[in-house]
Amino acid sequence: MRTVLQRVSKASVTINGKKKAEIQYGLLILLGICEEDNAEDIDWLVKKIINLRIFDDENSVMNKSILEINGEIMVISQFTLYASYKKGNRPSWIKAAKPDIATPLYLEFCSHLKTALGKNIATGDFGADMKVELLNDGPVTICMDSKNKE
Repeated sequence: MRTVLQRVSKASVTINGKKKAEIQYGLLILLGICEEDNAEDIDWLVKKIINLRIFDDENSVMNKSILEINGEIMVISQFTLYASYKKGNRPSWIKAAKPDIATPLYLEFCSHLKTALGKNIATGDFGADMKVELLNDGPVTICMDSKNKE
């Protein structure tokens, strides 16, 4: 699994002209899933994301986790994180998991994240054409790949 984490002051997702979800201070997570991903990838990423100290403390030092600031989380599926661009100029999505594999993993990731956070998380709709708006705070943007744990 690949993620792009963005610390945000606010974020929202709109589908077919209707706002589906929005959050205030917290994390916008773009999530890409490949065919080899499994529950172990979910567990590792959720634990890492929940405990990542990227929020400012009282001294403006990134020293607090999403749990410590009682922040919100939005997860957006993003198969394009598995773009292959080595050949030619048109990206290939061959490494991204097909919906029959990716959808259950996406839902499981969101469920585990909700449990770890202790409150609901905002989501888009898997596979939908989504318009995502965000105000990146910092900016702080971190890429994670569950296949690069070391």
